[in-house]
Amino acid sequence: MQRPLAGLTWRNAATETIAGVTLLAIAVPLNIGYAQIAGLPPTAGLYALVVPAIVYALLVSSRQLVASPDAAAAALVASSLGGLAVAGSAGYLTMAFAQAIICGVLFALAAVFKLGFLANFLSKPILIGFVGGLALDILISQLAKMLGVKIDSGGEFVDKVAGLVTGLPTLNGWSVLIAATAVAVLVIGRRLARAVPWALIVLIAATVVVVTTGLEQQGVAVLGPVDAGPPTLTWPVLPWATWLALIPSAIALTMVTMAEGLLVARSYGEKRGYSTSPNRDLFAFGAANVAAGATGGFAVGSSTSRTAAMDQAGSRTQWPTVVAAVGTLLLLLFGTALLEHIPSPAIGAIVGIAILPLLGIRDFRLLWKQDRFEFIIGAVCFLATLFIGAIPGIVIAFVLALINLAKRASTPAIDVLAADGEPGSSLLDPAPAGTATAPGVLVIRMAAPLFFANGSVFSDAVKRAVSTTPGVHHVVLDLEAVTDIDVTGAEAFDSLKTWLSDRSVSLAYTRPRRQIIDRMRALDLVTDETIYPTNRAALAALARPEATD
Repeated sequence: MQRPLAGLTWRNAATETIAGVTLLAIAVPLNIGYAQIAGLPPTAGLYALVVPAIVYALLVSSRQLVASPDAAAAALVASSLGGLAVAGSAGYLTMAFAQAIICGVLFALAAVFKLGFLANFLSKPILIGFVGGLALDILISQLAKMLGVKIDSGGEFVDKVAGLVTGLPTLNGWSVLIAATAVAVLVIGRRLARAVPWALIVLIAATVVVVTTGLEQQGVAVLGPVDAGPPTLTWPVLPWATWLALIPSAIALTMVTMAEGLLVARSYGEKRGYSTSPNRDLFAFGAANVAAGATGGFAVGSSTSRTAAMDQAGSRTQWPTVVAAVGTLLLLLFGTALLEHIPSPAIGAIVGIAILPLLGIRDFRLLWKQDRFEFIIGAVCFLATLFIGAIPGIVIAFVLALINLAKRASTPAIDVLAADGEPGSSLLDPAPAGTATAPGVLVIRMAAPLFFANGSVFSDAVKRAVSTTPGVHHVVLDLEAVTDIDVTGAEAFDSLKTWLSDRSVSLAYTRPRRQIIDRMRALDLVTDETIYPTNRAALAALARPEATD
């Protein structure tokens, strides 16, 4: 078993510690902003950087993946809890804790039962659409902060847009100036020196300006008092009905983190030459979320942007997460007074710039060029998340994933093989193939499992090939690429066998996997058919004499 903080040595300790200070500078302003998005106090975002982060760093197999609340998680928390309690209330806060604990249990169950494969149903187009819809919803709230316009951040997207538009006459000029300056510094600064923590610099500078010039009295909103003190152990006490009501949103949070987190962990492991264990990573996410719910934080996911920042800083271990946790704890103990006067327009600018890439504009353009159907899936998921809600959006995402899977599985490659073993014309083409592999013999290969979505397609394709090719006496099915057969597929297969027998066409198999033959015998699909080791062996035995001339 991999030791905790794998890769950390005396040689790289200094580099890793400096990377941890960088992570602290990035994480503090973002987590304060994400806590506000979620409708929670700033301390919820900061507490999520302490105990949950340390627990995660000690358990995870990935040396680089950073775990923290992110924009998507914050938006999901807000959208799922907004209909159950008033944002900012004690009940709302308790439900956020409970939701994190449920996420932790789901992650642990996924690790124990090895259910990480379920995240594969959230394909890239679905993730692009889902996260993009959440990002645009968040961006509207951040624009309101930047303009000094008050809207209901927990409302529906349409209501937020309407509130922003109708509130434009009340915008605050000083807020706009602070936000515009912050955006300029963030954009230009990152182009000039990406390693500099510009978000922290913006927060400090904006706070100094507000405090020294008295802009708070001119209508510029500020963060307000932040409770001092370390995180304390607690446990959310809620009715069972409320716990049950939180499960769907917890499932959505878990699935999104699984889909993104495992992919990012694997990609960095391959890039930097170390192995990762998906099940151990799921367990680490589970423990981190339970710790978040039990210490005053909220749902913890994976942070792709912070992971990339740590990679660029030269970090190859989880030590920066521990350093950032210690730094956050010191801030909670001794520095919360410094946070009270942070201007909301600056926070809005920082979060807005951070989530812009999540809109997926470039990804949607690429999908449009690569595959229009995948683009439509992403667009539908985007619109559903935006106008119906995050939880219905994730349900629609799964339905779209199943439709996409069924669409692809229902049109497998079914080929008549030429005598040299290369595919001829596809039997799914409108025009009939009409060409035998050898005189009297058709060798047909299906490159997919045979199941309910394609059983009739396969059967019809073989019948069409036999009907349109003169003089066929033998059909040989190349089963090398058939990895499974379900009951519905077996029924279509049995019907095909009867159809061939009625026309005095023999059936044989080649190159089957051992488990497929066992499966076919269990389904009564193998009786007296001959099984050949290769297609050439089948041709040598079955082709009429002129085939070998």
